[in-house]
Amino acid sequence: MAAKRLSLREKYQKFTRDLAWEPSYQKRSDIFPQTEFEGIHIHDWDKWEDPFRLTVDAYWKYQAEKERKLYAIIDAFSQNNGQLNVTDARYVNALKLFLTGVSPLEYAAHRGFAMAGRQFDGVGPQVACQMQSIDELRHVQTQIHTISQYNKYFNGFHDWNHMHQRVWYLSVPKSFFDDAMSAGPFEFVTAISFSFEYVLTNLLFMPFMSGAAYNGDMATVTFGFSAQSDESRHMTLGLEVIKFMLEQDERNVPIVQKWIDKWFWRGYRLLSLVSMMMDYMLPKRVMSWKEAWEMYFEENGGALFEDLSRYGIRMPKYWEVSVKEKEHLSHQLWATFHNFGHAAAFHTWIPEESEMQWLSEKYPDTFDKYYRPRFEFWRQHTEEKGRWYNNTLPMLCQTCQIPMLFTEPDDPTQICYRSSEYNGEKYHFCSDGCKDIFDDEPEKFVQSWLPVHQIYQGNCGGASIPEVLEYYHLVDGQDNKEYLESDDRANWLRWKGMADAEADREVRAVVNE
Repeated sequence: MAAKRLSLREKYQKFTRDLAWEPSYQKRSDIFPQTEFEGIHIHDWDKWEDPFRLTVDAYWKYQAEKERKLYAIIDAFSQNNGQLNVTDARYVNALKLFLTGVSPLEYAAHRGFAMAGRQFDGVGPQVACQMQSIDELRHVQTQIHTISQYNKYFNGFHDWNHMHQRVWYLSVPKSFFDDAMSAGPFEFVTAISFSFEYVLTNLLFMPFMSGAAYNGDMATVTFGFSAQSDESRHMTLGLEVIKFMLEQDERNVPIVQKWIDKWFWRGYRLLSLVSMMMDYMLPKRVMSWKEAWEMYFEENGGALFEDLSRYGIRMPKYWEVSVKEKEHLSHQLWATFHNFGHAAAFHTWIPEESEMQWLSEKYPDTFDKYYRPRFEFWRQHTEEKGRWYNNTLPMLCQTCQIPMLFTEPDDPTQICYRSSEYNGEKYHFCSDGCKDIFDDEPEKFVQSWLPVHQIYQGNCGGASIPEVLEYYHLVDGQDNKEYLESDDRANWLRWKGMADAEADREVRAVVNE
């Protein structure tokens, strides 16, 4: 008699849930000690609903098909010198920031989900974490392969992993994942699957991939679309994680709310780098950071938290501050990197007049009043006295590790400064959100590895700028500083047949002066 053909649900059950077993000589609490460590109460793991019922054999089939399509386009991009089809060499600096700042986080997520999956008692989240762990490893690989073409022609892409571990501004994304991976499994998935993947990830991938398309970078667009199909699964997992915890026991609600508050703010501070990329680093802009925040957080996020209110969950603490800061965030970040461009692994520049006009239109209440005069002063200073760099080191926030550059929510002329004392030491913060996070877990954040402190202590190759740049593996004058004086720009003009015309314009400008 022929064997009965299993339905998809039955097959999924056999290939996943039926792989679990009851321990015979060890207590479950000894095998999964972190399941109860965070105070989360789970009564029935079978209530876990898998968002996408993928078995391992189906997973490899779907992903292999995506790989074939992706690498066919990457090969075509390489063979046709696709790097010459982007709008401007300035755009490539956004890729430098992405490769050094974001791609290593994909690998950290791969490790984090593997660790979390091992610590969950239920087979449902174990399988979900396994799938996402493999996804994240695939993402970092495809991103490196896609961007590797640019490494052959532009500076600043070499030693990206070395830079991620050492360069001052890259401690911001690194500390974000170090914080999440040193938490328990439930907090980790709340931080990454829900707060970052579900609530905030569209602010990274959607504008970045749209920006790549607008600027002729079809290889990056392709890996973005390939990753985004995985991201949809991750986002659904993030929502399932939250609802599962909230439905299991009402005692979980205040714990989950505290995590949402923390990781919303940590993720928001991390994404400040994206605001700068959207408003200043794309020669062709898709939308402003302000528009993206209104669309992806205020509208979409507002609807999400309205739905979660039936569980007793409210909007994240300090969300209203993010709404006020959307007028200022990108301008303050870009101004900071312009000042410290000699210590960054990408180039900076003053926006062109047409770009400042775009910024004026997008930020009519703030740009002309607070930020245009600053850029115009720096442009005049460069023309009269040469490019200026700030050779001191800024104070960093103990929590998010971003320099103290943000202003008070209601006063853009005053730096926002908060502090706390712990065990006789004083710690500094860029916001009430970062101060609250520290005050809740001071023993964790007093251990933060702050680049400025380490540099001044001589732990980053030495106390001088040349020693620190060598420690970073940055080639001074090649990987950093002003775009207009860079090899990247000179090579771009030569490749595009514009070098002679540009030299002629510069000579005529000098004669006219």
